Amino acid sequence: MDKDTVSRPIIKMAVGTVALSIFVMLLSVAAGKGMQAKIREKISAFSGHILVLPYNNNHSRLTLEPISLHQDFYEHPSAYPSIKHIAPYATIGGLLSNRKDFEGIILKGVGPDYDWSVFKTYLKKGRIPRFTDSVYNDSILISAYLASRLRLDTGSPVRAYFLRKDSGKPLVRRFKVAGIYQTDFEDFDKTYIWGDLRHVRRLYAWSDTLTGGFEIITPSWDHIDEETRRLNHSIDPQLRALSIKQLNPYLFDWLDMFDFNIYLIIGILMVVVALNMSVMLLVLIIERTSFIGVMKTLGARDRSIVGIFLLLAARIMAAGLLIGNVLALAVILLQQKTGFLTLNPETYYVRRVPLEIDFLYWIKLNVFVLLIILVVLILPAAYILRISPARVVKYE
Repeated sequence: MDKDTVSRPIIKMAVGTVALSIFVMLLSVAAGKGMQAKIREKISAFSGHILVLPYNNNHSRLTLEPISLHQDFYEHPSAYPSIKHIAPYATIGGLLSNRKDFEGIILKGVGPDYDWSVFKTYLKKGRIPRFTDSVYNDSILISAYLASRLRLDTGSPVRAYFLRKDSGKPLVRRFKVAGIYQTDFEDFDKTYIWGDLRHVRRLYAWSDTLTGGFEIITPSWDHIDEETRRLNHSIDPQLRALSIKQLNPYLFDWLDMFDFNIYLIIGILMVVVALNMSVMLLVLIIERTSFIGVMKTLGARDRSIVGIFLLLAARIMAAGLLIGNVLALAVILLQQKTGFLTLNPETYYVRRVPLEIDFLYWIKLNVFVLLIILVVLILPAAYILRISPARVVKYE
């Protein structure tokens, strides 16, 4: 029986194991990073990266007291490296009604300098309202959830009722639906509507120089904690800066678990690949014992022979990595185009699995897997040192 008939299935199995393992690793990384990026994007669409609030706001979604617009970081944002974009806002709680049904809401008032760039991706119907500093705008942006519950559509008139601390009667405002959004963040979609900051000021009986807080977009998400601390050192002591991580700690703790899950999957698959490749290499060495004996008889060093088998293992690994990378890339591109992989938005906050490609991370992962497995294979390759040329020649 030809010895190669034994090694060929083992090699094919090794290639398949490597391909499947790197395929799962890359998809896990793409899904984990994609989920983190998508959910962070959705949260920042509601509150930016950092909020500057009165010190005693106590993480409340509602504006508890006003602060002056005349802040150095707002009037001279270029002097603050942590500020890429800044806009004032204020919130007030109320009820939205279509005369038959009511829904509790938070009206978030924004001005003409509000950054809608991220939020535009979640606009399902209609348009983003345009607000100015000179004219009251009755247009509002509501969620698909509220539109469905209250049977509203773009262009529909709707009433909102608000209570003020100094007023026993509700204040009524009439709005017109300009656009409908959907983020699949049920906690936010059930509650938030967007309107004119001037309306919120009027409901609170504020002057045009007051606001509820400032929403800040930072240059980089990776340094958001550092930027928050830096901003806290430079603003008025009666104010404080809070990152969206601090405002949503449980959600971000859940997101951090994605990293742990990714490392766990990679670790388990590394063990599987290492065991499979070790068995494959041992089979190859045992099948080619006579070749090793002859090479030693001719004066070949053990190090050179080990290098030959490790080079063969590297070629087998490279073949598996190539197949796994091609398959992973194909699935990711197909998912980005068709969205055939779906999730329950009530649990994961997204309807389609967001797969993110980071080619630099991919290269690092492939090189890491290749190098680590080759280092692990040095142990089974050391079996070559125990092969005696005299015994091999005697046996032959």
